[in-house]
Amino acid sequence: MSDPGDSVPVSSASASDAELARLRAEAEAAEAELRLARARADLAAAEAAAAAARARAAAGEGASAASGASGAAGAVPTDVAAAAGAAAPTDVAASASAANADETSVRDAAGPGVADSTADAETRSPGAGDAPAASSAPAQTRSLTGGAPGAASAQAETPSSAAGGAPAGSSAPSQTWSPGAGEAPAAASTTTAPSSPASAAPLTEDQVARIAAGYAVDGAALDLGVLVNGGPVASAPIRIPLAMTNRHGLVAGATGTGKTRTLQLLAEQLSENGVPVFAADIKGDLSGIAAAGVPSDKLAARTAALGQNWSPRAFPTEFYALGDDVGSGIPVRATVSGFGPLLLSRVLGLNATQESSLGLVFHYADEKGLALVDLSDLRAVLTYLTSDEGKAELKGIGGLSAATAGVILRELVGFAGVGAESFFGEPELDVRAFLRTDATGAGIVSLLEVPNVAARPELYSTFLMYLLAELYEVLPEVGDVDKPKLVFFFDEAHLLFRDASKAFLAAITQTVRLIRSKGVGVFFVTQTPKDVPGDVLAQLGSRVQHALRAFTPDDAKALRASVRTYPDSGYDLERVLQELGTGEAIITVMSERGAPTPVAWTRLFAPRASMSPIPADAMASAVTASPLFATYGTPIDRESAREILGARMQAATEAREAEERAKKAAADAAEYAKQKAAIDKANAAAQKKAQQEYERILRSTSAPRSRASAPAPGLDGLLGRGATKSIVTGVIRGIFGTGRRR
Repeated sequence: MSDPGDSVPVSSASASDAELARLRAEAEAAEAELRLARARADLAAAEAAAAAARARAAAGEGASAASGASGAAGAVPTDVAAAAGAAAPTDVAASASAANADETSVRDAAGPGVADSTADAETRSPGAGDAPAASSAPAQTRSLTGGAPGAASAQAETPSSAAGGAPAGSSAPSQTWSPGAGEAPAAASTTTAPSSPASAAPLTEDQVARIAAGYAVDGAALDLGVLVNGGPVASAPIRIPLAMTNRHGLVAGATGTGKTRTLQLLAEQLSENGVPVFAADIKGDLSGIAAAGVPSDKLAARTAALGQNWSPRAFPTEFYALGDDVGSGIPVRATVSGFGPLLLSRVLGLNATQESSLGLVFHYADEKGLALVDLSDLRAVLTYLTSDEGKAELKGIGGLSAATAGVILRELVGFAGVGAESFFGEPELDVRAFLRTDATGAGIVSLLEVPNVAARPELYSTFLMYLLAELYEVLPEVGDVDKPKLVFFFDEAHLLFRDASKAFLAAITQTVRLIRSKGVGVFFVTQTPKDVPGDVLAQLGSRVQHALRAFTPDDAKALRASVRTYPDSGYDLERVLQELGTGEAIITVMSERGAPTPVAWTRLFAPRASMSPIPADAMASAVTASPLFATYGTPIDRESAREILGARMQAATEAREAEERAKKAAADAAEYAKQKAAIDKANAAAQKKAQQEYERILRSTSAPRSRASAPAPGLDGLLGRGATKSIVTGVIRGIFGTGRRR
């Protein structure tokens, strides 16, 4: 038997063995990555100690210069330099060596695929092992990319480039500090101690300048914030050209990272530039855009640090609500016909066969002029087509099985049970209401209030898709414009794509691809980019990525996938995306010439409107004061399929009842005639029998008597023969009722 350690040819290895080997390699790679992370943490701690030592040395040097004691000034930096330049670099070098060793073990254990990806990461950001172990210069501060400069013989500190650090022969260091044992205190005036933000700066001055140039805009633009390079760089604003907002975008990030505030910031600036906005208010906190913001010390400190000229302002806002909840907003309704079979199948959860059957029902209703206004109309059509009256008509359109119709009817009942009944009806909302501006030219922000979206997520997401499809239908082609006609924010976008059919995804992709030429921009707001299908992501020109979490293997995989979608940058994005603070994001947008801008770590501006929900009574007052409330506030119920089919089925029922009555009357008449004939026959027989009896009696009474015997004088003798005959005839007629009527 062969030893388990013997190598087995690849051609003879089973699939299970290969899978086991791969899993072992991945486990070893994960362990090696953990050791590498620990080594880097130790290295960072050593660097922090070195930085603190240098800071203390700088403080001591400044104090010596102020006292004028030149001798003491030379002694203090000597001792501090010994601590900062000897002990700290030794720890840094040791940690760097350990980090290098762990990186090597990662590559060895992970196999070719992981090793290649590690090599790619090292190409973008040098690891801790790049710092020379025997450096004679003071310890140099690592950038956020994990790299260190390669010029170990110089005492100048240069913030390293995340793309690979500063070149070894860099001749323009941004920070220099080289105290000597007998150096005059005056040297302190020409050198600066590295501050905390600068020590964490991942970009060089050239990279900062390149990013600032990439976001320079000649025309109107939306100001998102300023570049972060250890600290905010107010001279490098990050902007989206207004004309590029119809190239669509993505706002993503974990819960609590500031996506809603970013949405509000974009909506405010779009409105200020005369662009109407539509957005869904999931949690209710976007309603504060209708009220001016409240100044505070914390807000003032943030805006001052960013160089933001902040002032409170409210923006024109319309509130909408699904269905008849007039307290939350203007009722938004849609007819079943306008919603269509594809979207309705989506919210009902129908399979492909049931979806095609529902399409047949819509086709029949269109052909017969049956208006499908609400769910009761659709139920009426389904009931009619599966009834005896509609079966003949149903055969002409391909047929609909009773089982499929029953499934659809049951789903409609359940759908109505979650409150969807009030959403379908009239008056149907004209989507052009979203394209309005106020008297000052500011775009109106239309907010769909859906606080109970968890109860009916499919209805919410599909309704937004319906609005988008309606906009595509009614708006004319405009091509590229200076500013969009409308920007549509699709919050909680994962609800739209979850469990979606291929036909539904194809419809979404086509709408997003083509609606740009109608002057409409679409921004998807969700937690991770993987929530949006690749075909849709490919259409998005701007991207605002807030912090991502990597608590599980799936999260880590999603994080790495997100990083690969960005162009090359000066950041270790896999690390930076997990370290972003609230209100910070990694941004890349479309420039005015249509090319992607450099990736920029951005600290976002604060919204000018309130970031808290407005009171319920204020919202209700705004709803009733809206000019749209008179049009859409009260539902109407015109004649539709339910009434038409109801009248048709009523007429059919009445005709059937009349036919049944006629048949019954005919049967009754036939029975009467039959009984009458039987009676007449019986009467004729009785009359005949009576006549026969009468004649017999007559014969018996008129027989001649024998001459031998003389008749006793009887009735004939007394009354005469004729009188006797008349009496007998009367008696017989009285007995048998055979007398003739006069």
